[in-house]
Amino acid sequence: MSIEKGTEGAVLQVSGALVVAALGRIERAMPSLPESGALKLDLSRLEALDTAGAWFLTQLIRRLEREGATVSIEGATGAQHALLATVAENLDVGDREDERARGLLAWLARLGESTAGAYQVFVELMGFLGLIIARLVRTLVQPRRLRLTSLVHHMQEAGLNAVPIVALMAFLIGVVLAFQGAAQLRQFGAEVFVVDLIAISVLRELGILLTAIIVAGRSGSAYTAAIGSMKLREEIDAMRTLGLDPAEVLVVPRVLALLFMLPILGMIANFAGLLGGILMSWIELGVSPGMFVTRLHQNTDIWHLAIGMIKAPFFAVIIGVIGCFEGMRVSGSAESVGRLTTTSVVLAIFTVIVADAIFSVFFAELGV
Repeated sequence: MSIEKGTEGAVLQVSGALVVAALGRIERAMPSLPESGALKLDLSRLEALDTAGAWFLTQLIRRLEREGATVSIEGATGAQHALLATVAENLDVGDREDERARGLLAWLARLGESTAGAYQVFVELMGFLGLIIARLVRTLVQPRRLRLTSLVHHMQEAGLNAVPIVALMAFLIGVVLAFQGAAQLRQFGAEVFVVDLIAISVLRELGILLTAIIVAGRSGSAYTAAIGSMKLREEIDAMRTLGLDPAEVLVVPRVLALLFMLPILGMIANFAGLLGGILMSWIELGVSPGMFVTRLHQNTDIWHLAIGMIKAPFFAVIIGVIGCFEGMRVSGSAESVGRLTTTSVVLAIFTVIVADAIFSVFFAELGV
């Protein structure tokens, strides 16, 4: 780069290749520029320009304009003008986002955009749910379409491999419930009712709910990441080209695996939670395991267990469909995989808790 003084102002002559490999050398050899007045950027001798070079020129122009100079570009080709305009436009996106971050009206605008976006995602999710239900029904009618190897693999990944963490979590929940319940009920001389507290809490609510939350964070995120990675590598497009249905090949085995395994994991969580409650009741209250089991059998209705198991298939469908849906939405770059994986976990856990609240109200209205 060289600068020349003219009658109408300074002229910055840019020559050679303005590419990423040369930016360090160009910055070190940059001549001093006027902080005011007119400055022309002459690109007629420019041999090559890439995105990094266009970003360098755009940032240079903006710095000079902030200092009071008037900058114009001459001698640029159509392609160079287009590249500079594209870079400037994308730099403006960040500036516009910074501007929107200020003020009440900007906050209301973002709220409206987020609401509209959430509604659009909800509509797409309902459409995806309908598609998966249709594929599940078709698989039931035509069992030969089911990919048994894939189903068994996902049952192992989502179910068998999750047994240790689910059992440990439920055991500790039972211990905590027994300890805290004993501390409170002892004040009223009603320690024996800790058995009812543990049984109803674990069997009816906490066992299956916390299992679903763990599975959503563990398996739901894995579904999103796996399908999202396949989407980025264009493997799903290749499936469609080969005449394969991605929903049938990728989603149905995963959803069925959760449908089969989540009730089993819920039962394991129930037994582990009761075991933790028995152990802590024995240590803290002196309630022997035999007495605990006897009172559990006498005072705990089988419907408490049944209600928890009724919820399990619904939670499984929610986790499986949301995990696969977010995976199908991946596009652009690897950053999209991480962002939508986080969205998948948060949305699945939120929806599971909402569904559990709806079930609680529904069964309470039925008097069960």
